[in-house]
Amino acid sequence: MKLESYWTDSAPLYISPSRELPAQVDVAIVGGGFTGLSAALALARRGASVVVLEAGPHVAAEASGRNGGHVNNGLAMDYAEVAARVGIERARAWYHAYDDAVDTVARLVQEEDIACDFLRHGKLKMATRPQQMEALRRSAERLYADGVDRDIEILDAARVRAEVQSERFHGGMLYKRSAQMHMGRFAYGLALAAERHGAAIHTGTEVRRLERIGESYGHRVHTPRGSILARQVLLATGASRHGAYRSFGWLRRRIVPVGSFIVVTEPLGAERAASLLSQQRTYTTVANIHHYFRMTPDTRLVFGGRARFAISSPQSDAASGEILRQGLQQTFPQLGPVRLDYCWGGLVDMTRDRLPQAGERDGLFYSMGYSGHGTQMSVHMGQCMAQVMAGDALANPWRDREWPAIPGHFGPPWFLPVVGMYYRLKDKLA
Repeated sequence: MKLESYWTDSAPLYISPSRELPAQVDVAIVGGGFTGLSAALALARRGASVVVLEAGPHVAAEASGRNGGHVNNGLAMDYAEVAARVGIERARAWYHAYDDAVDTVARLVQEEDIACDFLRHGKLKMATRPQQMEALRRSAERLYADGVDRDIEILDAARVRAEVQSERFHGGMLYKRSAQMHMGRFAYGLALAAERHGAAIHTGTEVRRLERIGESYGHRVHTPRGSILARQVLLATGASRHGAYRSFGWLRRRIVPVGSFIVVTEPLGAERAASLLSQQRTYTTVANIHHYFRMTPDTRLVFGGRARFAISSPQSDAASGEILRQGLQQTFPQLGPVRLDYCWGGLVDMTRDRLPQAGERDGLFYSMGYSGHGTQMSVHMGQCMAQVMAGDALANPWRDREWPAIPGHFGPPWFLPVVGMYYRLKDKLA
């Protein structure tokens, strides 16, 4: 079993050629994941000189290449809870931002001819307990009544079991606008597209320090390979712990890096794969500590979840893989002792309210905090932040949000085990 991402192991890797850093640019982007690459593409299309600085050995080395392969619409939080807190109008706009985000991914795949197995068959959110099914029905009724999403559909237990060969589920809610893709191939295609339009991507280039120097060239970006003068800087680092801690300290106190873990089976064969998940959707369960899964075009089952509230490392990933193996066997016992070919973990950039944060502070632009719903929103926000940096503040759907620091969070998230215990208890009592 390989302790590495299936997405990056089964796709070409974009590794920048050896070349000197530019002396000055219009925009320097810190982070070569989907946010940074999408922003670079949009800015370069506008004619800006852009450099992407990625600390890892290749683009999408962290969250963008270490997720479950879902491109889902819908909020991470229950819509009714969000509406009760911020009002219907704002909650509706945020919900629709995720619809827009899936559309953005689909548009870029088509415009840039990115071969990434993009498939839009929807997401099925499934209940493992009868009371969860009642909550899904209430959620669907509210979404319909508020005119937020009338494409959703409630499926009873029989209909769910007709397409998901498991006895665990009591029904589910179908989000018809959701999609899926091969994350490694999308990252490679997005990087090539950004480069084709004029962006310069530099992998293996960690940003050590940011220095505010003035108005005409706002920042000096320091790396081990030299420094760059940049009129604007976009921080697209997610939960990455690389580089300029002091420069990014304000952000780090507001994001908790939470581990999420994934296993991928051996190829199951076309017949067995079709019987297991006949509609080729993305699937997720209703819980705070939930499972999510999908099938790949080469008939592997990708099965993930927040197996442990721990930071990803080889040892942690392996331990989490064994927990996920048990969850997979409980969900699909008919697979028997199926071989696991891949196991990996990644960091989710979690905010307190599980909604993204994007804006400008002290002359630095930023977009992050996608909270486990980032593949589509990161791509979308790269496009949005390019507009914001060109002067269109209204292009940011997450503008004007308060972002208080997380109490007691100054460094490594020591409180994760306690959070894990809280959510397990909450799931047990639900």
